[in-house]
Amino acid sequence: RFSYSRKMVVSRLPPAALSLKQFLKRQKILGIYRDMLRTIRQVPDEGDRKYLRDWAKEEFKRNKNATNQDAIRMMITQANNHLEELKKSLALAKS
Repeated sequence: RFSYSRKMVVSRLPPAALSLKQFLKRQKILGIYRDMLRTIRQVPDEGDRKYLRDWAKEEFKRNKNATNQDAIRMMITQANNHLEELKKSLALAKS
């Protein structure tokens, strides 16, 4: 005789697995973070570079556990705005 368990397997994914939407948003955020760090490397002054790098790391770390989708969208917009401002400032400094 075979013994069957009455438990149904709903998913083989671990409980903490991200949905596709969450995964894509996470990839987008990591892309912004990497782009920001790459852009910060172009800052000529070492002190400014360190300040900006520490600021960016702290901001992303502070918000990494956010779950409210509206808040996350707002933070993505703010991060993109900061990144564009930094790029504009660097472009002006070079000209």
